[in-house]
Amino acid sequence: MRHLSYLLVLAGCLAAAIWLEPVLRTGVLRRWRRLALTVLPVAAVFVCWDAAAVAAGHWHYDPGQLLGVTLPGRLPLEEILFFLVVPLCAVLGFEAVRKVLAR
Repeated sequence: MRHLSYLLVLAGCLAAAIWLEPVLRTGVLRRWRRLALTVLPVAAVFVCWDAAAVAAGHWHYDPGQLLGVTLPGRLPLEEILFFLVVPLCAVLGFEAVRKVLAR
């Protein structure tokens, strides 16, 4: 169960933010191209950064905390999901605040 804790944290983050989309009608998911242009370039930079740090031996992951799915660059699946889920939650939160303040 320990290896699922990281995924549960990401799922909790997503659950805490995703309700903003239908309730406040932020339109974040409806404008998926705009979201992708916001999240993917930044995620790509951090994925490369992490892969370089792992390759140089400056960074590592505790295998006991992970599912065991390793992607190219010796990065765990959870790390890639982190770089996608957290910015998505931030954008949802930002757009929700803009929506409420506009009222």
